[in-house]
Amino acid sequence: MFNVNLLIAGNSVPASNGSTFERRNPMSQEVVSRAAAATPADAVAAVEAASAAFKNWSQQGPSARRALLLKAAQLLESKTPQFIEAVCAETGATGMWAGFNVHLAAGVLLEAASLTTQITGEVIPSDVPGSLAMAVRQPAGVVLGMAPWNAPVILAVRAIATPLACGNTVVLKASELCPRTHQLIIETLQEAGFPPGVVNFVTNAPADAAAVVEAMIAHPSVRRVNFTGSTRVGRIIATTCAKHLKPSVLELGGKAPLVVLDDADLDAAVNAAAFGAFMNSGQICMSTERIIVAETIADEFVARLVAKASRLPLGDPRGKDPVVLGSVVDSSTVQRCNALIDDAVAKGAKLLCGGQADSTLMPATLLDHVTADMAIYRDESFGPVKPIIRVNGVEEAIACANDTEYGLSAAVFGRDVARALQVAGRIESGICHVNASTVHDEAQMPFGGVKSSGFGRFGGRAGVNEFTELRWVTVQTTPRHYPF
Repeated sequence: MFNVNLLIAGNSVPASNGSTFERRNPMSQEVVSRAAAATPADAVAAVEAASAAFKNWSQQGPSARRALLLKAAQLLESKTPQFIEAVCAETGATGMWAGFNVHLAAGVLLEAASLTTQITGEVIPSDVPGSLAMAVRQPAGVVLGMAPWNAPVILAVRAIATPLACGNTVVLKASELCPRTHQLIIETLQEAGFPPGVVNFVTNAPADAAAVVEAMIAHPSVRRVNFTGSTRVGRIIATTCAKHLKPSVLELGGKAPLVVLDDADLDAAVNAAAFGAFMNSGQICMSTERIIVAETIADEFVARLVAKASRLPLGDPRGKDPVVLGSVVDSSTVQRCNALIDDAVAKGAKLLCGGQADSTLMPATLLDHVTADMAIYRDESFGPVKPIIRVNGVEEAIACANDTEYGLSAAVFGRDVARALQVAGRIESGICHVNASTVHDEAQMPFGGVKSSGFGRFGGRAGVNEFTELRWVTVQTTPRHYPF
């Protein structure tokens, strides 16, 4: 069992009232981590520690910040075995997924290191004679980052890496479902040598989340908020930020469509659909959530996809044999997915493979002939249960892809790349891939969604824009005339 403390001003401390909460393994229900249950006062102390450290950290040159981020990237990868142990124990994910998380998160730190010298501005022509007018980007202040459990290493590192590169100090609020995993990231940054207070860490019991988050967002020193998680909670975060006039970056739920046009390479589309639908048991914000296929090629495509999905190995990720599908995160996922299957079948959908589960080990499940009156057509399954929707023609495919409140990722398959790209251009999403999976991320890319999938962008120069203040600064280089 892991014990997890808060980190405030470089000190590992328990909650001020001594409270803790437990995280249990989703399969065995054994306690795998016991974490400090921060009070709102503890959360405020973390923000104030970050605020106190901001003056010196924001004045550090880019080379100093870059060196620490590069060291952190190297140390993070060296801790891959510890991350795999923690991720598998706390979330039930596979070792493959945990290892990929560490590798990509190290890439996020490397990209952040490169951004330290890309925080640039511009000179803007002024109508005032002798006025040197500049647009200058400067660190914003304290950044509050809130990370989820499903891609726990990638998304927690993403929440803080670019803000640090820009000269901000940070508070990371861990997910209640993987406090040890998130603590390992903080330990890595400490070991890399980040000064006390530059990075702070808060864990809280689920019942205390609202009060803890409200206390931090309300603090005057918090100048940016970023959150990755469900749309339901994202709306609460957005409302709280609006109340306190705090800019936020929100990456929320998704219902990613994968559109298979009538001229698609079926093998390529099948491989991408299986990967996008079932990687991490479908518990990824970009997971393929609707497979939209042209009726003329649907029978052949579906037969190939079912054959592939039926062979995907399922099992305890802590066992000796490698598996593609491990445990889902909790029993509520099982209940939700079982209910989606029941509803779809009752309304005429055909269950092709998989089916209902009686434990958190859920098989790859495909439902064909799904229609708009079925819950799974619109509701995010966030599990390994996926609908297939047959359409007639390109216009119907586009309409179906856009018939959702979400708009994070999407994919289009077709050999006529010009046509596929035209279809991609009409899909309402922040991300779209032609002839590739809906699940794809690179640290330097502008990552984010539209509609109920959130707003703002993580990654690369887009991330710099989110986590800096753009200031207009002038220098009057010649005498200036005033009217009085």
